[in-house]
Amino acid sequence: MSAGPEEVQPRGPARLAEIGRLAAFSDGVFAIVITLLVLDLRVPEYHQGELLTSLVREAPSYLAFVVSFIYIGVLWLNHHALLRLVRGTTLALSWINICILFGVVIIPFPTAVLASAPVDGDTDDLRVAVVMYALAAALMSAPWLVFFAYLRRHPTLRAGQIDQGHVHAQEARPITGLVLYGLAGLLGWIVNPLLGLLGIIVMIIYHGVTSEGLRTGPLQWVRTGRRG
Repeated sequence: MSAGPEEVQPRGPARLAEIGRLAAFSDGVFAIVITLLVLDLRVPEYHQGELLTSLVREAPSYLAFVVSFIYIGVLWLNHHALLRLVRGTTLALSWINICILFGVVIIPFPTAVLASAPVDGDTDDLRVAVVMYALAAALMSAPWLVFFAYLRRHPTLRAGQIDQGHVHAQEARPITGLVLYGLAGLLGWIVNPLLGLLGIIVMIIYHGVTSEGLRTGPLQWVRTGRRG
């Protein structure tokens, strides 16, 4: 009997679910979350002739929105590249993906906290907000590490041309996220919250630059015909 539209024949004894539905669901979650961020933007209250002053006072809120918008965009790029490593999914892999998406959907909350702290709070409040954001980002790295480890242990899930060495190399990226996001939060708490925020931004840039993987660049994906 031939495989149905929801399944593809694997190289091992098990049958793999087709990856398209998982990718579509994930893209939908990313789209909703990145849209929800704009709900935290607000027109400030102001008296006549003081609109510019009020807008400037809300600048931290706009900065938090921009940082998180870029962050979610970077996460989507990383997730897009992640799914190109597999040719099908299993129940376990789908649950790991759900854990990844859980980390994505909580981003609007620390973003709202980070946006409000400089406007309505003091330095201590900003310190708490930065630590909360860094902690959320660090914890988000954990399911990515589990995804790579699972893929390394189950070679029948890997797409063609994806070898063991490539998958193993990618585990360094979420480990780096766990350590350095945590360090950014520690610096934000002990030294200065702005220093912690700078560390978060640097890590977002790092994940953006390495979104195609540590050993595989965009041009190689084009040459091997594996563009998504």
